[in-house]
Amino acid sequence: MRMLHLGLRVTDLERSLAFYTALGYAELGSVPETEFGSLTMLQLPDDPFVSLELVHDPARPVKDVSAVNHLVVQTDDLDATIADLAVKGVAAEPPTEPGPGIRTSWLTDPDGYRIELVQWPPGHPAGMTAADFA
Repeated sequence: MRMLHLGLRVTDLERSLAFYTALGYAELGSVPETEFGSLTMLQLPDDPFVSLELVHDPARPVKDVSAVNHLVVQTDDLDATIADLAVKGVAAEPPTEPGPGIRTSWLTDPDGYRIELVQWPPGHPAGMTAADFA
């Protein structure tokens, strides 16, 4: 398994984009309407994959600077991972397929932070790329 990217809730998307692009991130693509708000995918130079997702919903401003929307972790075999977690006493939600060949499941850490497990379809790169937004 490996860490994919961090979903970070932001109050003002333009201000956050200005900050993160100044830091060196580049905007790779976006998903305008989701259940979480708009999603803006960022990557660092020399990194072929998205490493930061800015999550913006004007109706849900950040009230705690330590707030994190969700973490995403890639797994090669989602079913085996869920089974292994269950043996260790960690419950995961049943898998879903939010896109062609993409399988996901969710779990919650002891503090309430949500973690998304992702299994890419065969042949998909080890992370999100520009092709996912074409």
